[in-house]
Order: sequence, then C-alpha cells, then structure tokens
Amino acid sequence: MELTDFPTLNAALNSLAAIFLVTGFVFIRKSNIRAHRFSMLAAFTCSLAFLACYLYYHSQVGSVRFQGTGAIRTVYFTVLLTHTVLAALVPFLAGVTLFRALRERFDKHRALARWTLPIWLYVSVTGVVIYWMLYHMTV
Repeated sequence: MELTDFPTLNAALNSLAAIFLVTGFVFIRKSNIRAHRFSMLAAFTCSLAFLACYLYYHSQVGSVRFQGTGAIRTVYFTVLLTHTVLAALVPFLAGVTLFRALRERFDKHRALARWTLPIWLYVSVTGVVIYWMLYHMTV
C-alpha cells in the first residue's frame, strides 16, 4: 500500500464506522442485542483502525493544507474545528460506553450511549466530508 492510499483508506474506515453505528442503532431499537453488539464492535474496530492509519499517515506527511478560498474555506474550517474537538472525545466516550456494555452495566451504558452515538457518528461522517473537501473538491 502506498502512502498516498491512506487518505482514501481512512475515509473508507470512517464510512464503515458510520454505517456500523447506524446499523447498531437500528438493531438495538429492534431489540436485536446480538446484532447490535456485533455492529458496535465492528464500528469500534473500524475507528481503531482509522486512528492507527491516520496517525501513521500524518506522522509521515504532516498536515495537509486546504486549497479552497472564499466562503468554502470558512465552511471547511468550521467543519474541521467541530470535527477535531469532538474527535478528541470519541476514544474516551466510545471506550467507556463499550466497557460499560461488556461489564453488563446496561443502565449506565445506555445513558452514555445517548451522547456517544451522535458525537461518534458526527465525527465519522465529517471525517469523510473533510477527506472529500481536501482531496476531491475542485476549487
């Protein structure tokens, strides 16, 4: 795998995490606990793989500058700022939420998951948006 493939891989991992998060939510709403567990563990695994690939890539290339100008630049940095701030919370939130489920503390798991899911989903989706804006948007 070439270093230039990592941004696309990262976007794919974020996309998969988002799909697994939504699927896991649907499964728990239908009381399918086994499928919910599988989906959420898959989302967690995708996010861990993303984090490892992201850190490796940026340790090699540094930061990537956004080339857009004007209003789209403001949009990009607004998305990037909210994404970055919330992304710093996701490992903690996802880890504690998962730990509570594995310890069968479902009351505490459910209470934290109500916050974790939308934040984690936002971070996964905006990660793909940032990728698209950096690498595929013509400005």
